[in-house]
Amino acid sequence: MKNILITGGAGFIGSNFVRYLYDKYPEYHLILLDLLTYAGNPENIPTEIKDSPRFEFWYGNVNNAGLVDMLVSKSDVVVHFAAESHVARSIFDDRIFFETDVLGTQTVASCVLEHSHQVERFIHISTSEVYGTALSSPMTEDHPLNPMTPYASAKAGADRLVYSYWATYDLPA
Repeated sequence: MKNILITGGAGFIGSNFVRYLYDKYPEYHLILLDLLTYAGNPENIPTEIKDSPRFEFWYGNVNNAGLVDMLVSKSDVVVHFAAESHVARSIFDDRIFFETDVLGTQTVASCVLEHSHQVERFIHISTSEVYGTALSSPMTEDHPLNPMTPYASAKAGADRLVYSYWATYDLPA
């Protein structure tokens, strides 16, 4: 059985991903880590999944290196959704965005690196906000980065951090 760690899995996108994996891959054991802030809601995860022996939930912060390390150490794949979101919130209180989105990503990436002998893949989830206003259509990953808000800047920072870990340390991303 493959162990899949999903950070931020109680949020809107993360919880839909959890449902997809649960339904499509019965051989997967899903480990969900979420702080359950304004964006995370345990009700987003169906009772059938929450009650399954193939699922475990951990309440916690991606900046808690001890907790993240313990969960990564028993994972084959790490999918990192955890992030502060909502552009408007970032304009009025940007510090938490950089703490969670950049430093939290650094914590997760460092733990994956520590256990890279076991972790097959680290998947970091981003946002189109890192590209700003489209200069061409369709917008691809080759589009220049142009974050226009603190939220977008924090996500772009996290993206570049993961890229640098891949380029420098051969992180399995």
